[in-house]
Amino acid sequence: MTSPQNALSLYAPQTSDLAARFLAIRQQTENLIKPLSAEDCQLQSMPDASPAKWHLAHLTWFFETFLLEKFERDFKPFDAQFRVLFNSYYNGVGDKYPRPRRGLISRPTLDEVLDYRAQVNQRMLDTMAHVEAHGSAQQKKEIEELVTLGLHHEQQHQELLLTDIKHALSFNPGRPAYAKRWPLAGIHPQPVSWTAYEGGLVEHGFDATRDGAFAFDNETPRHKYYLEPFELASRLVTNGEMLAFMADDGYQRPELWLSMGWDWVQSGQHEMPLYWQKTGDNSYQNFTLQGLVDVDPNTPVCHLSYFEADAFARWTGARLPTEFEWELAARDLPQAISPQGNFVENAAYHPLPQQEGHEGQPMQMLGDVWEWTQSNYNPYPGYKPWEGLVGEYNGKFMCNQFVLRGGSCATPQSHIRATYRNFFPPDAQWQFSGLRLARDITKNR
Repeated sequence: MTSPQNALSLYAPQTSDLAARFLAIRQQTENLIKPLSAEDCQLQSMPDASPAKWHLAHLTWFFETFLLEKFERDFKPFDAQFRVLFNSYYNGVGDKYPRPRRGLISRPTLDEVLDYRAQVNQRMLDTMAHVEAHGSAQQKKEIEELVTLGLHHEQQHQELLLTDIKHALSFNPGRPAYAKRWPLAGIHPQPVSWTAYEGGLVEHGFDATRDGAFAFDNETPRHKYYLEPFELASRLVTNGEMLAFMADDGYQRPELWLSMGWDWVQSGQHEMPLYWQKTGDNSYQNFTLQGLVDVDPNTPVCHLSYFEADAFARWTGARLPTEFEWELAARDLPQAISPQGNFVENAAYHPLPQQEGHEGQPMQMLGDVWEWTQSNYNPYPGYKPWEGLVGEYNGKFMCNQFVLRGGSCATPQSHIRATYRNFFPPDAQWQFSGLRLARDITKNR
């Protein structure tokens, strides 16, 4: 790490036009709400989700609170009440409005929130230009670092906005579509093959010389980790394979489930992935951002909890990979070095079947679905959170969570990298979460 004053400096981008990137990413968030009504943007369907309007306001609150308060001349808040209303979890900032009740915030209106965004955007541009023209070298570096963090924070919430509105719309009996462009093309994925890795003592974690110019603090520091030999599946687990698990009474067999997972199955009467519904003896439909569609057997299965992913892996005789195995396999792939895959820019808003041969390497490791790993979300050896208020960003959540890797169909392409660590509790289903199998290499195989 650098000194406390330069806590983010390892991750600052080398860009000559940060203002243009700021405007582009801010506009992309507003593009995502264009298919939504003001009423849609007010919905909150569960405590873990937030209304689209809240996301829009919180993202603006971030720039106003962490940048304008510090760098703007004659700072004056847009509305002093917003400091509490749109604070997410930053205890160092002050009071927070209760997360489960965000859907009750009918005012400010959506139009007022959009006005808030527009005003803060202009104030940010003015402040960035003033610091560039008149600020010290330290101020220029600090504002660039904080803007960069804020933009990656905005991209995280772009994904959350989509997953949260999908959950909310799923409760409407009319099954309304967010988008009307069903992308599936009847593609049949290749049979699963396995890629072997020798393991050994490997370097793990973010490396600025090869992984890009930015990483969150939880991806650091780079360190050594020992891996036993293992194999990784060439593709993601599909809906068809999940249907086979269900046909074999996978949700009724306690021997396949962790104890907490079996309690979860029974307490919630879970018997299929989230958003699925049975329509016949052997037929199912699932709700998507494209509306209600037939379950395609060739598409990667998604909206699985960790419990479901782990039980499926046990049923196959394989297991979930560790995050260290996943990263070793992913980091040297061409699609990981320059991220390629089914991301939010593709506008499918749903995972797609494997469309290319595996060529001896795992495919679809970036995009489509977040891949559960068996790794607890723990700090790396020597981890230190960022200094200041932004130090609350990741470290305090390192408890009772599992790591997911790879991004999804709702992830912005410029936001992902091979070292990126997402994390959720084991019962979370509303994210685009799926799995890839791993297995140990034994002498008998």
